Amino acid sequence: MKHIVVLTGAGMSAESGIKTFRDADGLWEGHDVMEVASPQGFSKNPELVLNFYNQRRRQLFEVTPNQAHIDLAKLEQQYKVTIITQNVDDLHERAGSTNIVHLHGELLKARSTYNEHDITDWKTDLVLGDVCKQGYQMRPHIVWFGEAVPMIEKAIDICETADILMIIGTSMQVYPAASLMHYVPENTPTYFIDPKPAMSSNKNIVVVPETATIGVKKVVDTFL
Repeated sequence: MKHIVVLTGAGMSAESGIKTFRDADGLWEGHDVMEVASPQGFSKNPELVLNFYNQRRRQLFEVTPNQAHIDLAKLEQQYKVTIITQNVDDLHERAGSTNIVHLHGELLKARSTYNEHDITDWKTDLVLGDVCKQGYQMRPHIVWFGEAVPMIEKAIDICETADILMIIGTSMQVYPAASLMHYVPENTPTYFIDPKPAMSSNKNIVVVPETATIGVKKVVDTFL
């Protein structure tokens, strides 16, 4: 069974109504990104950071997977599929995909500020006073700026086994995620789906300059 590795970014979830990471002015929901997505920001104003993610979490419950998520899940009927996503939502899971690596954490999980391996499912608001078993404050299970990306080694191992690579809704400018395409075997057929693609077609790369819902369907239809 051929192994399709899929790299997804913010453009994958945009058509579900999840706002992409940053507006053109570099602000995220009106906040400087470092205020709400860095360890320093959390130390300085934990309440602001917790509130920010509480709003993201609530928004997640108001949206549903889009057609691109559903079409990707269909590939599992005939292929081994691994999705490596930069997204912190659970829309791939809800659409039916079963093999997903979240590079940047998960919005529906929280973890102890004392022990980063003490991770728990979390679907309600997270507030000051929510503590782990050892009594330490819980924080969103999100990889913030300046923090290591713990799943990157696993993602590299997966990419090294790809027969086909699909890249959807990501500029491939944010590292370390952007480096992953360099770990697939040489001459691996690659499909790059993005309305403003940051690369051009060549003998191994097919660029599909479309949004996720249109582009994924086009590519998936050629596989099934």
